[in-house]
Amino acid sequence: MIFEKGRVCMKIAGRESGKYCVIVEEGIEFATVTGPKGVTGVKRRKCNTNHLEPLQEKLNVDGGSDEEVVQLWESSGLVEKLGMKKK
Repeated sequence: MIFEKGRVCMKIAGRESGKYCVIVEEGIEFATVTGPKGVTGVKRRKCNTNHLEPLQEKLNVDGGSDEEVVQLWESSGLVEKLGMKKK
C-alpha cells in the first residue's frame, strides 16, 4: 500500500491543498493525517486518500503524536528541503 504510516504527502484538494502532511494512521479509503498545524498548516484530521499525493519521503512515525512528528520533521531536514517555514 502506497499510503503507509509515516509517508509524507501533499494535499491536492480542500482548504489545505498545496500543503504537506504526514500519514499517522493508514486506511483504504481514508487516512488520518497531520502537519502538524504549527509546521505545515495542516491540522490532524481524516482525509480521503484520493485527496493526497504521496511523495518519496517517509518519516519513522511510531506513536503518531504531533510532538513526535514535529521532532521528525526537524531531524529529517525536510523542513528546509521542502521550503517550509516553522511557525
